[in-house]
Amino acid sequence: MFEFSYPWLFVLLALPYFIKAKQPKAGASLLLPPLARLAKTQHSEQQRGQSKQQWLLWLIWLLLVSAAAAPKWLGEAVTLPQQGRDMMLAVDLSGSMNINDMVINGQSANRLDAVKFVLSDFIQKRQGDRLGLVLFADAAYQQTPLTFDRQTVQQMLDEAVLGLVGQRTAIGEAIGLAVKRFNTYESSNKVLILLSDGANTAGNIQPREALELAKAAGVKIYTVGVGAEQMVQQGIFGPQLVNPSDDLDEALLTELATATGGRYFRARDLNELAQIYQLLDQLEPIERDQLNYRPQQSLLHWPLAGALLLVVLLLLAKLPWQQWRRGGANDAV
Repeated sequence: MFEFSYPWLFVLLALPYFIKAKQPKAGASLLLPPLARLAKTQHSEQQRGQSKQQWLLWLIWLLLVSAAAAPKWLGEAVTLPQQGRDMMLAVDLSGSMNINDMVINGQSANRLDAVKFVLSDFIQKRQGDRLGLVLFADAAYQQTPLTFDRQTVQQMLDEAVLGLVGQRTAIGEAIGLAVKRFNTYESSNKVLILLSDGANTAGNIQPREALELAKAAGVKIYTVGVGAEQMVQQGIFGPQLVNPSDDLDEALLTELATATGGRYFRARDLNELAQIYQLLDQLEPIERDQLNYRPQQSLLHWPLAGALLLVVLLLLAKLPWQQWRRGGANDAV
């Protein structure tokens, strides 16, 4: 869309008219009839020439005023993502995440697939938040740094496979790595969502040591305990009802959450896992305010170039070309 930044400057177009109106008119001269006719003819030719020059001057003035009004072209509106918070997702890839105690669309699925299934919708809804992804088992690794690019976070989560970083569970290292990454950014809202199905069995940092780091950095931790409490398993004496989440350290996950102002959630099935993320949306609402801007392209150079071209043409029209030609012919003789 085309527009002027200072359209009120067009009132200056009338300025030459008022200046001309204030100039005194020359008195009429007393001439003889033959001289008067000759003067009239010369005056008529002079008027035609002056009329053309006057139109050029008016056009030059119009272009100069247009340039002063700062013409510009506005592009389509662009929405900039506004940082609501920095949110890190820490996903457990230990061997126990391969237990098939979840159901997706009527089909048996392991815990990691269930987490991926529900996290996908959660990630896509976090527009305005900067997301990161940490994967942990024997050790913790940053898979995706904090970014507004939700598609990349989703892709890295989809490509995560069991056994990628070992079989055990390093909860302390996952928290410590997330805190370290948070500290590299300026942010007042730091949220860690940690999903695990076991207890801390690996890593060089103990969970409570990492907890102190998180509290000092102002990181709020939400923990999610994943896994069913009942599962039918075939044994030597036939089907047996077992608790596949017997190793889940709920006391530790609860302590990590409450000590930082977060909450602990229990996800026994896919529905509970989905409800947890809906509740997280309420506890950590997405920043709704958006900053819109329209890219601008200045067109100031076009009227200025036009005015300059007309000035050059006007100056060339006033040059004594006939005298130059006669002078050149005399030099040739």
